[in-house]
Amino acid sequence: MELPEVYSLESIERFIRLLKKSPSGAVFNPWWQVDKQNDVGRIAPAIRRKQLAAYLRKRVGKEKLVVIGEALGYRGGHFTGIPMTSERILLGKKRDGGIEPEYVFSSMTPCQTSNPKKCPNGFSEPTATIVWGSLLGLGLKAEQFVLWNAFPWHSFDQRRGMLSNRMPTRRERSTGLSVLKAFLGLFPCNEIVALGNVAASQLKELNIESHRVRHPASGGAKLFLQQIGKIVKKLRA
Repeated sequence: MELPEVYSLESIERFIRLLKKSPSGAVFNPWWQVDKQNDVGRIAPAIRRKQLAAYLRKRVGKEKLVVIGEALGYRGGHFTGIPMTSERILLGKKRDGGIEPEYVFSSMTPCQTSNPKKCPNGFSEPTATIVWGSLLGLGLKAEQFVLWNAFPWHSFDQRRGMLSNRMPTRRERSTGLSVLKAFLGLFPCNEIVALGNVAASQLKELNIESHRVRHPASGGAKLFLQQIGKIVKKLRA
């Protein structure tokens, strides 16, 4: 059942405030921090909070499938504020793959928060394109699936800078458990998919049952599509 609008708005705002408590070190919090080297300006975190809220609002009470990844990537949520969603998806540059910007949210105009001098057309993330394209191609409506990460923030390589990714440490992952638990409270779905081992282990820590599938990165796209296809087929049966 879809939640009343007022209740869903309050729950989402409360959830987004939880994201403020990110761990220190080589971790970027896109909703509350400015990437001084790569952001368009100081307004960037506020834009990302609004975009995340719009994305979540579109799905509360309508979800049939929750997909949990590992952590935000610099080509995806670092600049959009939305897990496994790139700027090029938001800016309509993935329409040829069947991904329309309004599938992410339609209550506001999407914005690029990365500095155009760094990447004129916005960043593109292969995982984002594969996951969105696969789920839509399998017949799910955009509001029926919700993408999130076991570690909600962006863990980067200190030596390589913000425009890099690394696996969050065990200690860092433990700080993300409360956020993951809160997210699953916001989207209490019976069908949860873990992309890879990190996501699966985090869900196991919370005693949450999930389907573990191959992460689509590093040559895993074909197996990911096969495995996720079987899960979606059962959902639609």
